Amino acid sequence: MVELVDTPDLKSCALWGVRVQVPLRVQNQSEKQSESEVSPLIFLLSRSHTLSNLNQLIMKFDFQNLTVYKKAKLFHVACKHIIRNNKLDRYVNDQLGRASFSIPLNIAEGSGKFSKKDRKNYFTTARASLFECIAVLDILTDENDISKDEAEKLMKDADELSRILFAMIKNLS
Repeated sequence: MVELVDTPDLKSCALWGVRVQVPLRVQNQSEKQSESEVSPLIFLLSRSHTLSNLNQLIMKFDFQNLTVYKKAKLFHVACKHIIRNNKLDRYVNDQLGRASFSIPLNIAEGSGKFSKKDRKNYFTTARASLFECIAVLDILTDENDISKDEAEKLMKDADELSRILFAMIKNLS
């Protein structure tokens, strides 16, 4: 766990109970400190941990814990599966791939916004991209490019995603 505490000229960091202070900036050459003093946190990490251990240090962003984000990623993967396993026109592949990818990206970007209005806008865009995917899948089903079973599974997942996004949007109004 890393704890950052701002002070006027230093950033104090606690990493597994070890407190280090990192200067916020070095003003000129005469004030320049040794490399270990300027970046003790980086020095500590590079000396104490192997590359595989550093993956454990990478923090998870809040949006990665959202159910809607996880479901949006799974929906995108399912759409990519349709793209890879069916001979579709290039423009259809591109459209479905971009629209399905847009859903988790807009959820992630929206979750990083501070105002309710901004978050609502991104979640609305994610839902609109979901509707775009539904339209593509509907047309592919009508043209027998994908099976009705594949389409039904994706439509069920899309319906659930749509309902969650709708609730999120309404809660921000």
